[in-house]
Amino acid sequence: MPSSRDNSIVVLGSANMDMVAKVKGFPRPGETVFGASFGMFPGGKGANQAVCAARLGGTVVFIGKIGADVLGKRLADTLKRNKVNVRHLMRTRDTMSGTALIAVDGKGENEIIVISGSNMAVTPGEIRQRKGAFARARVILSQLESPLEAVRESLALGRRNGAITILNPAPARRIPGSLLKLVDYLTPNETEAEMLSGVRVNTGARTEKAALKLLDLGVRNVIVTLGSRGCLFVNRKTSKRFPALKVRSVDSTAAGDAFSGALAFALAGGKAIEEAITFASRVAAYSVTRMGAIPSMPALRDLRKWRPGR
Repeated sequence: MPSSRDNSIVVLGSANMDMVAKVKGFPRPGETVFGASFGMFPGGKGANQAVCAARLGGTVVFIGKIGADVLGKRLADTLKRNKVNVRHLMRTRDTMSGTALIAVDGKGENEIIVISGSNMAVTPGEIRQRKGAFARARVILSQLESPLEAVRESLALGRRNGAITILNPAPARRIPGSLLKLVDYLTPNETEAEMLSGVRVNTGARTEKAALKLLDLGVRNVIVTLGSRGCLFVNRKTSKRFPALKVRSVDSTAAGDAFSGALAFALAGGKAIEEAITFASRVAAYSVTRMGAIPSMPALRDLRKWRPGR
């Protein structure tokens, strides 16, 4: 383990411009509906998680790629304004910055279409060129809006340097076992847990069975996020349910990102895992009470003043 280690968090991931439409109900195939409002919000799972950890007070280094366009500039400015280190943020003229088309209904549920763009242009070689950032970090956090080869390289560098590795396996897709074996904490939702494990998740017992299957595939710890029902933490020693705070959901778009970013922040600060999960659950609950992805991420002072249900 390198002597120069600090409490920093390296996030490999995506930066997208989220184009969000509020609707009363989602359209059926072929149907046109009127929207109530429209907004453009900087987002992307990687950027959301990086900003979440940084706003909470973490030292965060972001690795990703944006296009040489106006959306990319706005994304970079947002990261910098939120005190995320963008020294390793790359730019390309070969493709446009990533975008996401998001519809949010009257219950705060969402449907999302992601156009990856420059996010999928990150290579393992570019990750290796930034190995110094991995050598100093305490936590490595990634998702699946970047190429799997780049994600694997980032987790491998983290594991090699003794860092804690977290993978938020979203959007849901197949992951090779060689990558899963590099993960200390996997944070899938129920859909993602089902796809990765091959176990149908429709009851609490089935959720635990899916988590145990993921342990068999090489993951050290699994935290299945269950939305308004909280989350389930499973490893070889324990299986524990954590309830969710009761809040009025306005926009659930970035709840999973808030959870993963806050978990990374808590673990980087030395919190025990159960305390870290409780903290991450509170941050996620706060995020669904605000519109947008990055705008919904709290600072610690916001979290301290916040009273759920008021």
